[in-house]
Amino acid sequence: MEQNQEPAISLNSSQKLHLLKRCEYADKLLGDIESILVAAASKSPFPKYKPDISPAQAKVVRDYIARIRAQMVRVLESQGIQPGAPQFGSVHSIRVALGFSEISFDECRPQNMRGYGEVPESIVPELNGLVDEMKGLLARLDGYLAQGAGQDLQLRLDNLQRAGSDVSLVTTLERIINSHGLVEYRPALAHIVSRLESTSFEIAVFGRVSSGKSSLLNHIVQADVLPVGVTPVTAVPTRVVYGPAARAIAWFADRGPEQFEIGRLREFATEQCNPANWKHVTRIVVELPSSRLRDGIVYVDTPGLGSLASAGAAETMAYLPRCDLGVVLIDAGSTLTEDDLSTIRTLYEAGVPAFLLLSKADLLAADDQERVRQYVGSHLRSELGLDLPVHPVSVKPERAELLERWFEGEILPLYDRHMELSRQSLNRKTGALRAEVELALRSRLKHSERTAEADGPRLRTLETDLRRTAGRFADVRVESLRITDEIWQWSDAAIERAAAAIIEAWQQNGAPCSKPETIIAAVLEQTAAQQTSPIAFMLKDLALDSARVLAGTAAELGLQNPPPENELTGVVKEMPRLDTGRLEISVRPGLFGLRMGATQRVQKQIKAQVGRQVAAAFAGYEKMLGAWVRRTFAELQARFDVYADAYRAQLGRLNHGKPGTAEEEETIRRDLAAICAPEPEAAEKNARVPV
Repeated sequence: MEQNQEPAISLNSSQKLHLLKRCEYADKLLGDIESILVAAASKSPFPKYKPDISPAQAKVVRDYIARIRAQMVRVLESQGIQPGAPQFGSVHSIRVALGFSEISFDECRPQNMRGYGEVPESIVPELNGLVDEMKGLLARLDGYLAQGAGQDLQLRLDNLQRAGSDVSLVTTLERIINSHGLVEYRPALAHIVSRLESTSFEIAVFGRVSSGKSSLLNHIVQADVLPVGVTPVTAVPTRVVYGPAARAIAWFADRGPEQFEIGRLREFATEQCNPANWKHVTRIVVELPSSRLRDGIVYVDTPGLGSLASAGAAETMAYLPRCDLGVVLIDAGSTLTEDDLSTIRTLYEAGVPAFLLLSKADLLAADDQERVRQYVGSHLRSELGLDLPVHPVSVKPERAELLERWFEGEILPLYDRHMELSRQSLNRKTGALRAEVELALRSRLKHSERTAEADGPRLRTLETDLRRTAGRFADVRVESLRITDEIWQWSDAAIERAAAAIIEAWQQNGAPCSKPETIIAAVLEQTAAQQTSPIAFMLKDLALDSARVLAGTAAELGLQNPPPENELTGVVKEMPRLDTGRLEISVRPGLFGLRMGATQRVQKQIKAQVGRQVAAAFAGYEKMLGAWVRRTFAELQARFDVYADAYRAQLGRLNHGKPGTAEEEETIRRDLAAICAPEPEAAEKNARVPV
């Protein structure tokens, strides 16, 4: 007779839950032990644990932890208990921690530390600079994580190599950048890897707001798809590529991509519908079945330089080195500005050839076209040493042959060679990155061979100077906006001054003025200019000081890429002026003539007739000036940070003058030997278009 099987013995549901929770808590403690092992071996400036555990001991501890966890899982499985699935994503949790870190650094601003005592004025710029520096690094790390797992450059390079691509130099650069912590070069490296994965040839159009970029591209692709007008676009370049059907796709930092009809492009790509890019658009691609987009040709419409959408101007400056060919538009109705020169300079420093187009040429007579064209060419030669032809173009039907002539003569021939041109463009970009990495390694080797006593104090001074200069941006910005916010209060005082000026003119002429509105308008404008002149002075001084500090730091580090002084000072252009509009006014001295309170009587007459108009003009001027201040600061800081961030990274790697070990120096020499190459011929670097 077969014996009955013993019934399985099992815990009840409450007991199972208790066992699960105790195991979870034990696992948390094991995780804490792992964190202790990591912290004890870390290079944190705020160590929590003494490094009194040897690597061999740490290995044994980890092995035991793995065994304990494996046994714990078997115990749970014997009772039919399954550990719960993870509740939080690692990337999400890290980004949340970065957000709290940003808040923590914000609490270090001088105004947030006054509860602990007054902060010395001499320390305020350095503290502000420290906060901005740390927040900038946190933002870059957060941006890197927001791009997802696709940023595994080594995996992507492995895939390219398996596909037969020659990526040996790029792979070597990736290894060196990672092993030496050269994080400032990762964006350029990531772009090179992306271009290796693509067969496209990017032609980007740059220019100031309302220079005609979108109209020109609409004409080239033969479709009215890009928003046209003076409203500046947001901080996102728009790529126009070939597709079997017309559509647009937008990518976002906080959600998945969205496909939409091209007619809705304005909702995502204009400042009017997406102010300050509050929709967090990171990329826009427009697909069109246009024959002029065949075979991988991509056109890029960039945000206008000098726009009130300051983030857009900053994004354009960041995008400049990434394209394969730059087309710079200069408005025929204006002149060559520092923005235009800076764009061309940045393109050529990145090894990107450029065309110059004189847009809206229909506004000029033939003789004027030639005169402006020659002026722009000579200005380029004198300022940049570049001999570039300038092509007048127009999208107006009656003059469109100018644009077509340039397109058919200069751009269409590139189509059949775009694969070769893409390769040449990629080689130039890779060569530029190689040169930057080589310079960084040589500088590190040079300082590694010195003593801490020789370099330490000097390097700390350089770092402090950069930080204090960065901190001045916050101070000057706050003071400039304070002055701006008080402009509206000056309308009554300006009217009072205008009344006094009219009385003075009457006394000098012996009769009432025939056109008092001329005097009034001049006094109002003069008053506004006097009150806002400190803003221009502070900005120019900040730009000069920033250029001086950057140049001095580059010289001390032995770097060869300090910014030209006018690259920073050129950002501070003439401030907008008060515009009162047309004033229609009639004033009389009254019964008592020019005695007994004549100024007060004239003041009342002015206020009664145009007081509201003057108040509205000052209020409008406040908004206009505020936008100008914010844009100028954003652009000036963006240009400063491009250089300062690279210099800070270099200073950090020099380890404050501590001499490197023989092994570290040998590693640097070995890596230098792996990437050293002869300089490219000057002719190729300065070629107008790729050959």
